[in-house]
Amino acid sequence: METRYEKWYSPALEREMEIKSFGHAGRPVLYIPCQNGRFYDFENFGMAAAWEPFIESGQVTVFSVDTMDQETWSDKAGNPYWRIRRHEAWMRYLRDEVVAYIHGVCRGRGWKENPGVMAFGASLGATHAVNLFFRFPEKFDSLLALSGIYNADYGFDGYMDELVYLNSPLHYLPNMPADHPFIPLYNRHHGVVCSGQGPWEIPESTRALHKALSDKGIQVWVDYWGFDAAHDWDWWYKQVAYFVPKLLEAEQSS
Repeated sequence: METRYEKWYSPALEREMEIKSFGHAGRPVLYIPCQNGRFYDFENFGMAAAWEPFIESGQVTVFSVDTMDQETWSDKAGNPYWRIRRHEAWMRYLRDEVVAYIHGVCRGRGWKENPGVMAFGASLGATHAVNLFFRFPEKFDSLLALSGIYNADYGFDGYMDELVYLNSPLHYLPNMPADHPFIPLYNRHHGVVCSGQGPWEIPESTRALHKALSDKGIQVWVDYWGFDAAHDWDWWYKQVAYFVPKLLEAEQSS
């Protein structure tokens, strides 16, 4: 498997950030690690092996980044006003710097010019992936979110301001106007949100997201796995194997 490691100083975050890509061709996928995760988790926790058939066949290249969760969602002792602003800086880093880097890689290899990016993650990584997909549909045109929580109360314990609201899909999606221009854009894209119903899962959050999407006529595939499907890596590998071919097929036929 072809890999590539890069590090650069992020103006948005005012620190160096690391990224690693896996693959030589295909549509770009941005992997958001689980809570407090690092760019190397995609490889070290076996997710690269789960994606290997799609990577080696040239269907996708996955770009794995660092989270900032330890300074933001996980820092419950910190000031929530500053934590959410640090998180929003990370979102700008992903939207502007990482997507620009991905597009540069695509141009350098003669791929499709400035393609949309698939946002992918599990657990808190799914939370962030869903937020990227719905906030920035001009950048992220595909989604695979596994076992996420979609209310920012998880990280901010009831604190609310304009930036917490913008990073809480279960707040902003129900309030989206029916004629919002993003809705037809979402419906031209392809998304999967999945939750198991077994140990450590919180399917209620996915059900609440499902209702918000249905109420707005937003066509995302929301799927619930059984009571044996746990909040754990082995199940996420199985879900990748099941959903990724369907997402790629849907994109090719649209």
